[in-house]
Parts: sequence; structure tokens; C-alpha cells
Amino acid sequence: MAWRWFVPVTGQRVVRRALGRRLTRLRVATGKSRREVAEAKLGISEPTLHRIETGKVPVTVANVRALCWLYGIDESITDALSELALGTSQEEWWDANPVIPDWFKLYVGLEASATRICTYEGEVVPGELQTEQYARAVYGAEQAVDDDAADRHVKLRLQRQAALAARDPRPHRTTVLGEGVLTRQVGGPRTLAAQIEHLREAATQDRVEILVLPWTAGAHAAMAGAFRIMDFEDPEDPDVVYLESHIGALYLEEEAEVAEYRRVFALICEAAVPIADFRP
Repeated sequence: MAWRWFVPVTGQRVVRRALGRRLTRLRVATGKSRREVAEAKLGISEPTLHRIETGKVPVTVANVRALCWLYGIDESITDALSELALGTSQEEWWDANPVIPDWFKLYVGLEASATRICTYEGEVVPGELQTEQYARAVYGAEQAVDDDAADRHVKLRLQRQAALAARDPRPHRTTVLGEGVLTRQVGGPRTLAAQIEHLREAATQDRVEILVLPWTAGAHAAMAGAFRIMDFEDPEDPDVVYLESHIGALYLEEEAEVAEYRRVFALICEAAVPIADFRP
């Protein structure tokens, strides 16, 4: 079996996810259960191993090396996994930011590592494409008026946008917006007009595609709501569908689940038009 270990992952939650999956595969390949590993007297209990393999906790280099020794793994792979272990407790800017909910920090890390991001949004311009004034209007509709909180929120949006723009290479991004996104008067006519112009300019950038699903398309495959699909270069890191609510998020990784959302996204792309060609 060929193993690929050097993966451009970033953010402690994403690194934990990556390392946990690799350690799980190694354990399964040796035919050992978690209980058998715990009974090997490595100082790693069964509950701790479960948390390591599911990416819930930081992992020490000593634990990684002990597990690799037990699984009979060669030195080069052990060294690579040990490097990943160091990243499981290394904070990126979003990890330490108290404004970002914990359930969203995983998304930001995944976004920073994905090679392709496909987004459908029928109600609001996605955060990574919002102008400052539009972002303020959206925040003001969700929260009580608080200038300091709004400033922190908007700063976070802009920081996320800058982080995406600074990636090299940048991810391929395809965004489908319902026509209602471009007609709802978020922030008033001037704010909306500036936002639409910003979207048109963004769509001229390399690796960025913005489509509009017009009202005339009628019923469409994505009427159940907004979603994102994130693809990753390494097959050891499964692609993810991200679904967000007001109180948390759902991350879908099963192949059948991701395939279904890919099917839906392909259907709405067929019915959508480039924003440059869209006329309300």
C-alpha cells in the first residue's frame, strides 16, 4: 500500500483530523483493536486513543512514536507523523480568536487547506466575498447593535478574505448564488450595488467562478439550503460537505454523502449563468 504523508494542512484542528486518520489506518492495517493497543502498556488508554484517532485532542510526538513502534512502521513515516504531531497544538490566527465559535474554527482550517471550494448560497453573499459594509449589515440583522462587536466581526471577515487571497496556489472557488442574493436590499441600495460590483470584480480573478441561479430557473436541486463542498489534494484527507446553522455546523465526509452534494451542485451549475452575463 502506498502512503502519502506530507500534506499541506494547517490549523490545529485540521492537523489533528489528518493525523488521527493516518494513525487509524495504520492500526487497522495491523489488525489491532483499540483495546489491544491500550493493553500494550504504551501509556495510552483506549479512550485516549479514541480521542487521538478522531482528532479531538493534541497528540505528543512520544505517543506517535510509541504507536508507530507498536505498528511496525518505518522511520521515515514515523518522522513524518511526528511532524504532524507538532502541529496538533500549534495555533493559527483563527484558533486563538475568541470571536470565532469553536465549531467554525475547523471550517476555517479546512478552508485554508482545501484545493477546491464549491459553494451554494441562496440568501446571502458568502463571508469570503462580502464587502465591509455588506458584512456590517448582515451582522446588524443577526445581533443587537454593538459597534465594537461589529468591528471585530467585520475584521474577522476581512482577515479570512486576506488569508484566502494570500494562499499560493489559491484554491479553485466556484460559488453559485440565488438571484435573491443580488436583489435583497442588504444595507440599502448603495451597499447592495457596491457588493454586486465587488462580486463581478472577484469573478474576473484567476480560479474564481461566480454564477447566478436566476428566478426563471424555477424549482432547483438545492432548494433544501446552502452548502459547501471542500476538496483536498491528498486522498487520505476525505472531501467534506459543510452545512451551517445558527448554533453549529455539520461536517459530512462519507463518500455517498459528498457524491450526492456533488450531484446537486452540478445540477444547479447547469441552470446558472456567469455573474458577468446576469441581468436582473
